[in-house]
Amino acid sequence: MGYETRPLKSNHNRNAFDCGYDLLNNYLKRQANQDVKRNLSICFVLTDESEIVKGYYTLSNTSINRKYLPGSVTKKLPISYDVLPATLLGRLAIDKSEKGKGFGELLLIDALKRSHDVAYDSLGSLAVIVDPINEKAKAFYEKYGFIDLPDCGKMFLPMKTIGQLF
Repeated sequence: MGYETRPLKSNHNRNAFDCGYDLLNNYLKRQANQDVKRNLSICFVLTDESEIVKGYYTLSNTSINRKYLPGSVTKKLPISYDVLPATLLGRLAIDKSEKGKGFGELLLIDALKRSHDVAYDSLGSLAVIVDPINEKAKAFYEKYGFIDLPDCGKMFLPMKTIGQLF
């Protein structure tokens, strides 16, 4: 059985999706299509040939105030940039029936690869930003090298670091 990650379409079956968090379930079922139509985000879904959504993540543009970033990141940037461009990995969720199979890591790597490719080919972005929903999510991102931004509760992974992965 093969799995594929691709942009959300109307034929993807989201009805049974349950990751254990109502906020993330409801987003996929009720709001994701609207956000895509309004160009607010792109939702990528993990499905098999049955088109049942097993997991998803969203990407969009964002910015971050340089004051939240460590000096090691901002020291070589022009001081005229108070706000820096970034990519927001807004949501990432796996259906409970698929947990423990490595799909969270697969989706994260897919999101990082897409973000990196766009940042170097089409649209400048300094880093990927996440806003973990809870401590468990924070620990997941820390495991992959995301750096805590304590003043704003978000985490980031510099595009330069992501580039070393690919």
